[in-house]
Amino acid sequence: MRLIAHAKVNWALSVLGRRDDGYHELDMLMQSVELGDSLEIRLDEELTLTLHGGPRVPSGDGNLVLRAARRLREAAGVAQGARITMKKRIPVGAGLGGGSADAAAVLLGLNALWNLHMGWQDLRALARSLGSDIPFCMVGGLRRVRGTGEQLEALPCGAPFHLVIVQPCAGLSTPKVFAAYDALAVRPRNPDIEAAVAALAQGDPAALARAMGNALTPASVPIRPQIAMAAQTLEHFGALRAEMTGSGSAVVGLFANAQDADFAWRQCIALWPKSYLTRTTDRGVSLCP
Repeated sequence: MRLIAHAKVNWALSVLGRRDDGYHELDMLMQSVELGDSLEIRLDEELTLTLHGGPRVPSGDGNLVLRAARRLREAAGVAQGARITMKKRIPVGAGLGGGSADAAAVLLGLNALWNLHMGWQDLRALARSLGSDIPFCMVGGLRRVRGTGEQLEALPCGAPFHLVIVQPCAGLSTPKVFAAYDALAVRPRNPDIEAAVAALAQGDPAALARAMGNALTPASVPIRPQIAMAAQTLEHFGALRAEMTGSGSAVVGLFANAQDADFAWRQCIALWPKSYLTRTTDRGVSLCP
C-alpha cells in the first residue's frame, strides 16, 4: 500500500484565549496542499519504520508514526506488524503538520491493511489522543477547525489556490511560540475568518489575500526574524499575500495563478532550499495507484 500524507496550511489562525487546562482556544481555517510525504506500508511480523530524505527520527515512542501504529494495534487488540517506509518532503517544525499527516496516513493505512474495520469515530478519538492536528489530516480538504483541533467543519472551496511555501530558517516549537504569545504586552488582532471563508468559497485569491492572517506571527517573528524576510520576499516576487502558517516557521505565499507561483518559486529556490511549489487539494491522505 502506497500513500501520500498531505501537508496543511493555515489561511487564518485566531487565538481566542487560554483555557483552564492550559491549552489555547483556537479558530482556524486549514486546507490540505499537494505537498506531501510518501509512505509505503507492507505486512510484516515486526512493526518498523525506515525514513528517507529527512532528519533522523527516533525509533521508540518518541516517534509519532510508530506511536500511532502501536496505539492502533493496542486499541484493536491485534498482534500484527508492518514495515513502514517513508520519504519525507514536508519540512519539520514548519507549521505544516508533517508529523500529524504521517500519523494520519498510518492510522488509515493500517486500519485497511490489518482489516480492522475500525469506524471513523473510534479512529478520530484515537487520532485526537495522539495530536490535535491528526483528525484534520485524516480528512483534509478545507475545514474550519475550532477548540484545540477537535471541532471540524467542512467548507466549500471554489477553486484550487496556487502557493509557494518557504521554510527560511530552523523549525519552531509550538509550545515555545504559544508561551511567547502569552508574554506579548498587547494581544495581536485576529484575522477576519468570515471574510476568508467567503473568499475561499468564491475561489477568489485577491479577496482571500485581504482576509488571511495569523495571530501567532508577532510571537514567532522575534524568535525567527527570517519569517518576516521570507514573507516580504514572496510578496516582492508577486505573491498577493504571504503569511506564516501554524506556529511557523514556514511561510505561505498566495498567488493569482500557476504562472506567477512558478516564477516566484524559481526565485525562492535559489535563496532557500526548502521552497515548494504546490496548490491546494481536497484530501488529507491520498492512495497511490
